[in-house]
Amino acid sequence: MNSNDTTPTISLNNMQTPIGYKKTAVGIIPADWEVKRLSQIGELKNGINKDKDQFGFGFPLINLNDVFEINTDYDKEFSLVNSNEKERRDYSLNKGDVLFVRSSVKATGVGLTCVILNDIKDAVYSGFIIRFRDNHYLDLNYKVHCFYEQGFRNRLLAKSTISANININQVALNSLQLPIPPISEQQKIAEILSTWDYAIANCKTTINSIRDRNKGLAQQLLSGKNRLSGFNDKWELKPLGDLLIYTPREVDKPNETFLALGLRSHGKGVFHKPDFEPSAIAMTKLYEVKENDLVVNITFAWEQAIAIASKKDEGGLVSHRFPTYTFNPKTATHLYFKFFILQSFFKSMLELISPGGAGRNRVMSKKDFLKLEVKVPKIEEQIAIAQVLETADQELKSYEAKLEALQLQKKGLMQQLLTGKIRVNLY
Repeated sequence: MNSNDTTPTISLNNMQTPIGYKKTAVGIIPADWEVKRLSQIGELKNGINKDKDQFGFGFPLINLNDVFEINTDYDKEFSLVNSNEKERRDYSLNKGDVLFVRSSVKATGVGLTCVILNDIKDAVYSGFIIRFRDNHYLDLNYKVHCFYEQGFRNRLLAKSTISANININQVALNSLQLPIPPISEQQKIAEILSTWDYAIANCKTTINSIRDRNKGLAQQLLSGKNRLSGFNDKWELKPLGDLLIYTPREVDKPNETFLALGLRSHGKGVFHKPDFEPSAIAMTKLYEVKENDLVVNITFAWEQAIAIASKKDEGGLVSHRFPTYTFNPKTATHLYFKFFILQSFFKSMLELISPGGAGRNRVMSKKDFLKLEVKVPKIEEQIAIAQVLETADQELKSYEAKLEALQLQKKGLMQQLLTGKIRVNLY
């Protein structure tokens, strides 16, 4: 951010109100800002409710699940609903309208919000949504940020009611208060925050491009369709039993809390259950995991619940449903199989040896697992391929870390700018 964009930070942590600020119901804010309830600056309206037989034809209906997609996916196919001219007028959506989702399972999702940035012709919105339309108090681009400011989110949560879900209604929303800067300051704040949005969007685009590139690179190298320079030996079809060694390390169940491990599906890796209570598991024998083990969840192997343990997983315990394997040092390396086990063709192979059709209860055969035949190069080429893929993976991780840093920077800056703790320079 250019140093000319803002003036120095004003400390608001003192007991006394700083010069140029005032105490309000939403905290200490600049003296020239206003505090308004939503009911004072606009109108809220619940969405349209229709019977099931009214769906499937007519005009686009913006529903609960559409809220975060309508501004990012212009070709999205919405549900269709039969509505007359009056309904389309009463439940229309205009550029600048704010949508609040009325009910959410997660507390962090209360009042999930979207600002309409483009016109959606002839669309109406469902009864799961509340529309807020302001009377020109808020700049369009400022609106995109102010309803996501943490103070506003906290006040929104405080007004919500908790039952099976966490809910918000018109009455609660109408009473919510919002600090409002002069319009010129709103525009400048939005301009500053848009630079972070631009950087975040560019970073996301780069991440998606690298992911696509890495996926293609892995498919080419791990199938042998593309070979690295200097390697010409023929790949061989081998059973996993020639590449892996079943290595169970049986231990007595601890008497005190211990680190238990689990596996996420879809190749998402190992997760930890620290301070696991021994009383929570009936088994008397568990199995220790070591770094670089191949670990499989036989219940969800078909869903690609398989991973290679890292250093931080060392010493964690699993049940007999998580067999562990080490790699035959003459024929295979964990460096290569870290990428190999994530391939879609390997997932299909796991599905074939996981029979069953009762919901998600499909148990993999450990015997059949070692019989699976895979085409692999000699270990020297495995290592070389792994190095290429690891380099590509590290580039992706560096951009993911950059994205996280940008998002944290923006979040912190929003807190400062949208509460007036940092004032922008308008000249």
